[in-house]
Amino acid sequence: MRHQITGREYAASKYITLHVRREMELMDFLLEQMSGTSKNRVKDLLSGRAVTVDKQLVTRHDHPLKPGMIVMVSRHKRSSELIHKYVRIIYEDKHLVVVEKAPGILSMGVNPSQHSIKTVLDEYFKKRQFKCTAHVVHRLDRDTSGLMMYAKNTDVQQVLEENWHDMVYDRRYVAVLSGTMEREGGTIQSWLRDNKAFVTYSSPTDNGGKLAITHYHTLQTTGNLSLVEMRLETGRKNQIRVHMQDLGHPIVGDKKYGNGTDPIGRMALHAYRLFFHHPVTGETIRLETPFPKEFMRLFQDKQPS
Repeated sequence: MRHQITGREYAASKYITLHVRREMELMDFLLEQMSGTSKNRVKDLLSGRAVTVDKQLVTRHDHPLKPGMIVMVSRHKRSSELIHKYVRIIYEDKHLVVVEKAPGILSMGVNPSQHSIKTVLDEYFKKRQFKCTAHVVHRLDRDTSGLMMYAKNTDVQQVLEENWHDMVYDRRYVAVLSGTMEREGGTIQSWLRDNKAFVTYSSPTDNGGKLAITHYHTLQTTGNLSLVEMRLETGRKNQIRVHMQDLGHPIVGDKKYGNGTDPIGRMALHAYRLFFHHPVTGETIRLETPFPKEFMRLFQDKQPS
């Protein structure tokens, strides 16, 4: 008979190791294994970054499990955990940190004193008496949310910048687009270049800009909106925003490349997946965040087309 972890046993232990015996979703597995633990408590554990599957952080309650996987649950949070309106730490070690960025904050300020994720992280490191600072290796627009990585020293920053496309092997976004997509999916390829007004424009032929390639897949539609996943093969400035404009389905809430549709009061673009090989250890790190709730509310009670 399989032993179940009771609420008392769980409370008395800092780490619980659970072995997956059959296919099921993570939420159901935790409720089954941690007898007496409420659904709300399990949700708190997931959102609090307390659950890993095969040593990879997981926050999604519907994460699929297969026999042989190992789930670990940590009851304790660090007292020095970063608590901030715009920034949540998803992964951290002595070499780098990955955060989930909220819309409305810069990745890095124009000047050192300008409020940004970098200044938030630098203050966090200072309070923890870490002798390091945050070094940006890729950026998200102010109004885009999602996963971002920062190096903790210039050596790691340089390794990541020089080997980004080899180390980061799966980087995906989800967006709400205006209108109904004509195709389930496809690939967009064009050359992107900024004009004198710093507006990025696209050309199907080489215009002296940078080649940009975006793969997309339609997840759901409502008739006048589409939920679409994008996988980047290149990471150019404004790449997704311009490519969706090229398709005739701009991102809703995009004031620069959109068409005025703004159902949630923000640009509906979120970087939800970041899979990479660690620049120092070589370990495979797979990080995901849930799709934003305000995106999904637009598609509630709607059936995929």
